[in-house]
Amino acid sequence: MRAFTAAAVQFAPEPGPLTEASVRRNIDRAVSWTRRCVERSGAELVVLPETCTTGFNPGVPAAELRGLVSEVPGPVSEPIQRVARELGVHVCFGTYERAAETVHNAAVLVGPDGDVLGVYRKVHPFRVEDARHGGWAAPGGEVTVVDTPLGRIGMAICFDGDFPELWRIMAVRGAEVVCRPSALLRSADIWELTTRARAYDNHVYVVAANAVGADPAGTLYFGNSMVVTPIAEVVARAATHEGWAAARLDPAAAMASLTPGSSVRHSFDHLAERNLEVYGKYAADLLGPASTPFPR
Repeated sequence: MRAFTAAAVQFAPEPGPLTEASVRRNIDRAVSWTRRCVERSGAELVVLPETCTTGFNPGVPAAELRGLVSEVPGPVSEPIQRVARELGVHVCFGTYERAAETVHNAAVLVGPDGDVLGVYRKVHPFRVEDARHGGWAAPGGEVTVVDTPLGRIGMAICFDGDFPELWRIMAVRGAEVVCRPSALLRSADIWELTTRARAYDNHVYVVAANAVGADPAGTLYFGNSMVVTPIAEVVARAATHEGWAAARLDPAAAMASLTPGSSVRHSFDHLAERNLEVYGKYAADLLGPASTPFPR
C-alpha cells in the first residue's frame, strides 16, 4: 500500500417510484458527486453508498427491479467507469446487479483506466432484502480482495459489517483497505461501532459511505460516512446531508501509536497473534449453525 487520499461520498437517491429514468438520474448523480469530490479533495479512491443507482429499498418486486438494472459491466456501471477513467481514480460504488435468474446487491470496484477490477456480492443480505425471506436480492458466495496500484482493497456492504468472520478472511487474504458502501437501517451508534470494530479487529483502513435522504420506498438514511484507521480512529466524518468525508491513508502512520496521538508505540498484531491451535479445536463450532438464545 502507498499513501493516498480516500473519500466516502454520501448522496440521496431519487425518490420513488423507481423507473428507468430515475435509475439514469441516480447514475448521473453518482458521476457528478464523484467528479466534485475528486476535484475538491484530490481523492484517489472514492467510495459511494450501497445501491446508489436505485436506493436500497427499490419499492418494486424483484422481477421488476431485475429489469431496471444491468449486468456488470453494463449500462449501470459504464458511466461510472467513464468518470473513473476521465479522472484517473478508483471508484467503489453500490448497485443492484442483474444475474441470470436473480438480483445481487453488489459493490463494484473500478480502476483508473475505467476497467472493473472486482465485483463483490453481498454475502449477508439484510432480512428485508433477502430473497430467502421474501425480499429481492440473493446472497453472494465469494469474498473479494483486489490488488490495485493503491494497495489491496477488500469490499463489504452495510450489514456485512456485523459479521467479523467475513472481514477476517479479507484481512488474512491481505486486505489493507476495506470499502463499505452502506444504506444502514439502524442507529448511528451501530454504524460507528461496527465500522470501527472491524477496522480495529483486522488492522485495516475502512472507507465507509452511508446513504442520506429517502429511497424509493420512503426509508430515511442518516449519512455519517467515515474513514477509520487500523487503530479505530475516525479521521474523517460526514454529517447527515449530502457531501463527503476525506482523509489521507498512510501505511507508515497506520499503526505508529497504541492509541491516537499516544507516545506509546503499537506493538501487537491481531492477525499474527491469533491462537490458531485453539481455533482449530473449535472449527466445527465456528462453521456450524447457531442462533441466539434470546427471543426476537
